[in-house]
Amino acid sequence: MDWLKYLLIPFLISTLITPILKKIAYRLNIYAEMNERTIHTKKIARIGGVAIYVAFIVSMAMFVKVDDAFNRILIGATIMFVGGLVDDMLNLKPMIKLAFQIIAALVLTLFGGITLDAIRMPLGISINLGIISFLVTFVWVIGITNAVNLIDGLDGLAGGISVIILTVIATLSVLEGRNDIMMLSLILAGSTLGFLIYNSHPASIFMGDCGALFLGFVISAISLLGFKSSTLITLGLPILLLGIPILDTISAIIRRKLSGKSFSDADKNHLHHVLMRRFGHRNTVLILYAITGLFGVTAYTYIVNKALGFVVLSIMVICIELFLEISHMISPQYHPILSVVDGIRKMMKKPSLEEEIEEKLDEKLPRQDI
Repeated sequence: MDWLKYLLIPFLISTLITPILKKIAYRLNIYAEMNERTIHTKKIARIGGVAIYVAFIVSMAMFVKVDDAFNRILIGATIMFVGGLVDDMLNLKPMIKLAFQIIAALVLTLFGGITLDAIRMPLGISINLGIISFLVTFVWVIGITNAVNLIDGLDGLAGGISVIILTVIATLSVLEGRNDIMMLSLILAGSTLGFLIYNSHPASIFMGDCGALFLGFVISAISLLGFKSSTLITLGLPILLLGIPILDTISAIIRRKLSGKSFSDADKNHLHHVLMRRFGHRNTVLILYAITGLFGVTAYTYIVNKALGFVVLSIMVICIELFLEISHMISPQYHPILSVVDGIRKMMKKPSLEEEIEEKLDEKLPRQDI
């Protein structure tokens, strides 16, 4: 039961600190701004990430004997946290925020030596990245950091999904004999759980960029450190576990590119916004929790039974693609699979697949106002 203390201690620290942060935020007028992407209608403190950071650092000092790699993770994470905290207080320009992220990623990869040297695939296939290993790792860290930040749009969403991801990584790490990764994952999960008590719907405090960027950075580093030297498929399983934030980020990039907007422009067409228009706030968060958990189960299944895991993953990929097309999340003109299916149905003189699905959803689950 030693693992329990790695969850409990940071949980208690975070739980005790968060109410204090709310009072500090009210005094300093550090509130979450309302824009095209937000859904809250009142002033809410947005420095809850400080509780996550402090609980994590204190617990790491208590339980983990750090080495050079861990030190670089902590230094890089601190730089990312500070950049996010300054942005929460002063609203930095996008390029300045990116500069903090680049510096943090360089500390991790260039000075920390944490890079993805090869990608291992099924059937014993291994791709040596060689000179581009640094670039792949750098893009991964920046990408996952911003992916977690992008899904921080509903009460408890980013924090809850992060906890699920970290729990799965901790479980897989035990199977691989990586107790160091298990400890790191559970400590961060416990730190986030304490904050979630106050961030669950209706939230009384947000984690802010300081929390979201910090979480994304550490998760990206843990995934690299945990899978780099293991027999598991590198990048494949981390991508699977981080399916929701990665899917949302890629969709946002394509959507904004097609509409001629900058990637930094906020909108209300993220995955959680699309779901919330039909299922409501709380149900949307629970749905995304369940999907993330299913990704985690799929990853575990693949380790136990590769054939079954591949079948389950294939089904999930098809379902996700159909959702993207039916919801018009990327664009109303994006529907490759539906176009083929509808072409076949027209030949058979039947209603389109999209029309049938939407009709059934409208019958069972009437739309809810935001």
